[in-house]
Amino acid sequence: MVSEKRIHPGVWFSLVLLALGNVLGLAGIDLVLPAIPGLPQALNGTAAEAQLVLASFVAGTAGGLLLFGHLSHRFDQRWLLVISLILYALVSFGCGMARDLPTLIALRFVQGASGSAAVVFSPGFIRRMLAPDKAVQMIGLIGSIESLVPAFAPVLGAFLLVRWGWPSTFHLSAVLSGLLALAAFLALKYLPEVPAMTTPGSYGRLLRDRHYLRYALSQAFVLGGLLTFVFGAPTVIVQSWGGQLSDFIRMQMTAVFMYILAANFAQKAVARFGSESMIRFGTWLAALSGLALFVYGLAGGQNPWMLIPLFIPMNIGLGLRGPPGFFQAIVAAKGDDARGSALVVLAIMGTSAVGTALVAPFIEHGLPALGAVTAAITVSAVLVLRWK
Repeated sequence: MVSEKRIHPGVWFSLVLLALGNVLGLAGIDLVLPAIPGLPQALNGTAAEAQLVLASFVAGTAGGLLLFGHLSHRFDQRWLLVISLILYALVSFGCGMARDLPTLIALRFVQGASGSAAVVFSPGFIRRMLAPDKAVQMIGLIGSIESLVPAFAPVLGAFLLVRWGWPSTFHLSAVLSGLLALAAFLALKYLPEVPAMTTPGSYGRLLRDRHYLRYALSQAFVLGGLLTFVFGAPTVIVQSWGGQLSDFIRMQMTAVFMYILAANFAQKAVARFGSESMIRFGTWLAALSGLALFVYGLAGGQNPWMLIPLFIPMNIGLGLRGPPGFFQAIVAAKGDDARGSALVVLAIMGTSAVGTALVAPFIEHGLPALGAVTAAITVSAVLVLRWK
């Protein structure tokens, strides 16, 4: 672990590599989004098949999280990271060469799986490279960078689509992943070697560990509740309220900005008040925000501007509790960092997916339904924190 004030340039190089690896995996959805409407015509398929291009990537990512978590203590995680980036580059190039949608759908599953290693291994690497306070700060910084992906990746994807066509998004991913694979190879000596566990780890052990689940599920419920609201908000604003997409963009950009400020302040807050206090405070803040959105919906409110002050506390709460919460979940995994990280991310994905599915049949009724599900998920995070 690096405890001195000045961090070695090689460690900084490795941290940047891990951050970019996380971003590349996340961009697999947002970068491709602008091309989805035109894929049926380009590849002689249907609109339903085009949506599966997104769904298969998400499914592959879920499988990859579990796979790399399982492989983490059987093989050197540093080499697994290099191999995963090489595979991601090759499969991304293959996606760009696909001649029909069924082939692209199959390749997207493999692409999602191969791009999961950085997300799984990064928290454990960071925990071993940095002192606890610096690790919390770095996790917050990476989270801030990741929060910008949904805002900027579609813009880049749209530019590539107009300029060079739909394969260009996959070709760019291939080039970037290839460069990151080379960088990971060069960073091997700076990335920490994860020691083998003295007792065999398993997902089952983690799922039976209430201490681990306390941190993992509270993290998943706060972020999952937030994502559920974000996924449903455009429909509520535009279809139910008769607003404009610009109303959603304004809300989301303000919320992301406040999240970034809070996430980068989290380390100082933890140093002053302690991890447990900030995790509790941030979780309560998120839950109160979810309840406020629900009450506003029940009251018949339909002003998009009001969503900004009601939604911002959830983002601040996530920013304050997210970095220390994720770090404590990894610590609670008791050396099984990769599996611990994989389950947290998988729980976040699962929570947002279930939340979105629950809202879908009632989304036409507007904010009450969306607010109810969001509030239920975020309040569940508070309840989970009562576990000991």
